[in-house]
Amino acid sequence: MIRSYTWADLLTLGNASCGTISIFACLSYIAGEQSQWLWTAFVLPLAAFVFDGFDGYVARKYAGKQSRLGADLDSLADIVSFGVAPAVLGYTLGLRGLWDTVFLTYFVCCGISRLARFNVTAMALTNTETGKVKYFEGLPIPTSVFLVLLMALLFWLDLTGTHPGTEFWGGHHKLLGRDFHPFSVLFAISGSLMISTIKVPKP
Repeated sequence: MIRSYTWADLLTLGNASCGTISIFACLSYIAGEQSQWLWTAFVLPLAAFVFDGFDGYVARKYAGKQSRLGADLDSLADIVSFGVAPAVLGYTLGLRGLWDTVFLTYFVCCGISRLARFNVTAMALTNTETGKVKYFEGLPIPTSVFLVLLMALLFWLDLTGTHPGTEFWGGHHKLLGRDFHPFSVLFAISGSLMISTIKVPKP
């Protein structure tokens, strides 16, 4: 199996590795509350974004050497780096109320659904001359890096409730008797845009 990997596949695995280590860094932060672990968790999804961009470029440049695993590898890597990792980051920063976890889980499920739909429809949407998809149906899951950047900014400004006496930006409320942070709604909005039918031009 390893011998069947192309350079594009190795870049995709780099993407997946970044997302996985980001999750591990969140766990390390929870265990020891050392801020360097959390900064590592913020940076790695951005590195995954770079890997994700390069693997598509390399796959198109060497179209004759594309592996049959490529598309599935890319989707699986994306759900780790741009679905699960941002959700775990949100939970680590304090989005731990019942409704927060519902919205975070919804976000991940939307990301999985978005990628599954893309795999099914990619052939129909691909320009045969360029080998590129004409447009994205629904917001691409790598756009979740904007949530990661926003959370990094809030952490830097000490607005995430990770330190004693502080609270997550926007505060928290009770919804049907359960804790709820309004910030988690951004994850629900992001997920909903992923599974929408809006057409996003592909650069």
